[in-house]
Amino acid sequence: MIAVHLSEHCALPFRDAMQRLYGSLDWLPEADATLHRFHVPGDRKESRNGWYVLFAGSLAAGAFGSWRTGETHYWSTSKVATTAETEQVRQRIERARRQREAAQHQRQQSAAKLANRWWSNARRPAPIHSYLAAKQVRSHALRQRGDELLVPLYRAGHLVNLQRIAPDGSKRFLSGGQVKGSYSPLGCITAGQPLYVCEGWATGATLHEATEAAVACAMNAGNLLSVGLELRLRHPEAMLIFAGDDDRQTEAVGKGNPGRKAANAAAVALGSQVVFPNWPACAPPSLSDFNDLAVWRAAREQA
Repeated sequence: MIAVHLSEHCALPFRDAMQRLYGSLDWLPEADATLHRFHVPGDRKESRNGWYVLFAGSLAAGAFGSWRTGETHYWSTSKVATTAETEQVRQRIERARRQREAAQHQRQQSAAKLANRWWSNARRPAPIHSYLAAKQVRSHALRQRGDELLVPLYRAGHLVNLQRIAPDGSKRFLSGGQVKGSYSPLGCITAGQPLYVCEGWATGATLHEATEAAVACAMNAGNLLSVGLELRLRHPEAMLIFAGDDDRQTEAVGKGNPGRKAANAAAVALGSQVVFPNWPACAPPSLSDFNDLAVWRAAREQA
């Protein structure tokens, strides 16, 4: 009975800490020192991207986070503790960190195996696809599985993940697959020549077709710096240029411009160049990247 009481005693405030970030959770965490997965409110209905580890006792401690966002949060009941108690909490948090990293590595390895199997079995180049038609770009090295385009993501020369693009343009990575630091390449990287780093694959295809330069598609703004670091390490002689999105629409409603912010920050961190679309005065504010600009210009020329 005492063990149950102690378990519930720490589970309730631990859940309160989780709920402050994720919203209402209708279940109670288990204080069994084991890593658990859970559905994060707001994620896809079938997903279980959340994780937590909770240690019970008079000095309870734990950690929780999301594999989708990469965040990690630590929690403890300890306020003022002796040196020995502080060390006990530190060891528990360290154990939680190791469990989380081991589980994440296993998820990434499983996703990489699936990515390689799907990629190997999807040998034919993608035929005319509604997404490619809408973006007005060629398929390049993409492959197709069913009606989904497969965009390969590489890290250190190894295929680690796939982005799946449905005909309606919706995109999904393989569950648990590595995204941070991985990218989809277009063209051949050459010493002394431009190497563009952008967000989406269609933006990368537009840049590559317009310039014939090599492009690394980072998939999202938050991954630009990680990809830049990876490329600088592997291709130090290339001329790194960040081709950022210009999120004017979110900026107009007071939500900032994450595309510009991330591209500028990555360029400053690596001492690289940065470029953004050059918008004509009549360009609608809904346009945000180089592909948007190219498609809009093509439509005006045909009108």
